Amino acid sequence: MTISAQPAPTSLRHPFYADGDGVNRPTSPDKHPNYALFASSGSGIVPIVRTVNGRQIEAKLICRHSDVKEVLRNPVFSRAEARIADDPDVSGTILAMDGEQHAHVRAIVKDAFTKPATARLSDMIASNAAVQLDVMMGLGHRAELASDYAVPLTLGIICDMLGVPDQDRASFQEWGQAFLGTSDLTRDQAAAAAESMGAYLAQQLSRRQSDPQDDLMSRIATAGDRHSLETLVKLALALIVGGWETSAGSIARFVYVLLTRPYGGHDTAWDHLVARPDDIDSAITELERLYSTTAGDDMPRYVTEDFTLPSGGRLRQGEIVIPSHDAANRDPRVFPEPERMDFTRDPNPHLSFGYGMHYCIGVHLGGLEVRTAMRLLLRRLPGLRLGVPSADVRWKHGQTLTSPVALPVVW
Repeated sequence: MTISAQPAPTSLRHPFYADGDGVNRPTSPDKHPNYALFASSGSGIVPIVRTVNGRQIEAKLICRHSDVKEVLRNPVFSRAEARIADDPDVSGTILAMDGEQHAHVRAIVKDAFTKPATARLSDMIASNAAVQLDVMMGLGHRAELASDYAVPLTLGIICDMLGVPDQDRASFQEWGQAFLGTSDLTRDQAAAAAESMGAYLAQQLSRRQSDPQDDLMSRIATAGDRHSLETLVKLALALIVGGWETSAGSIARFVYVLLTRPYGGHDTAWDHLVARPDDIDSAITELERLYSTTAGDDMPRYVTEDFTLPSGGRLRQGEIVIPSHDAANRDPRVFPEPERMDFTRDPNPHLSFGYGMHYCIGVHLGGLEVRTAMRLLLRRLPGLRLGVPSADVRWKHGQTLTSPVALPVVW
């Protein structure tokens, strides 16, 4: 890997919406035009530089669909060895592990997130969504969709699964948002949030070890004879943060897109889905492809030996590579007219949830939450509209995930 005082002249700043201080500042859910460009032309391997803890880290962005899949699945590309390029710092979590270590830790909870296990939660999720929507609609005819609906719904579900007491959940929302910070302005807050959250979880896990309950926290706690307390704490931390912010952000982001984009002869894609509710599953899959959750591509990998990608591109041992699902999702070799939003696209093998051993463990739960929440909104609030001009919606800066600061809506 290469660490330099100044970026190489041919390297692009990454993430592409980063400013001179390295703070990523998206202004909408739209992905940078570079992704489509690099996926469709050139070698699909792009020199980039990113600022991590004040240092300039040179890397290569991998953009073609087949190449991204290979980097994500092949153990030649190490997550554990790439931690110097991680932003935010996820050392010690399942996100920074390789091979058997990753498999052993993931095995503690993976059975709770399978498709059949998640399906058994469908009635509970539907009931919680209905209750939360009742609360939001009880506010009148105006609300903030994220804080009044999406966040309490998704945070409540993962906290129910883990057994987090009701009175402690507001703290997790505050800690989780700080933990996801990626800029110099938010890094100290992220570290402080991780420390506070870790101390709380260590206490909860210790209690469950002596008095296990019928919840996911107890399952994690009783694995303590095989794993350190620190490992278990960071597993619970990753599940809580990943278990609500990604889904809540997707609900808000997708509603914004649907309310601001024409589709199928309708003024908005929202109106199209109101008229054709059976399209919701495929529509969300397409929204996942075009408007993925992450604000800065996949986690970096360290190349452990010289390697030739499926495209023929050569990588050298010691290099840092960043697989880009947002570029791969726009590869015209896989997705005809890739920048066109097409709710009938089939097949749709997008890589927004990763691939291989680090494939998102919560993909089935998150998918069910988002689809349930969206179906309910479409059915009960068909006249939903933005409460402010679309240009006035601000997007979070210096964060791992792309979501609006707030999404005012009216009906």
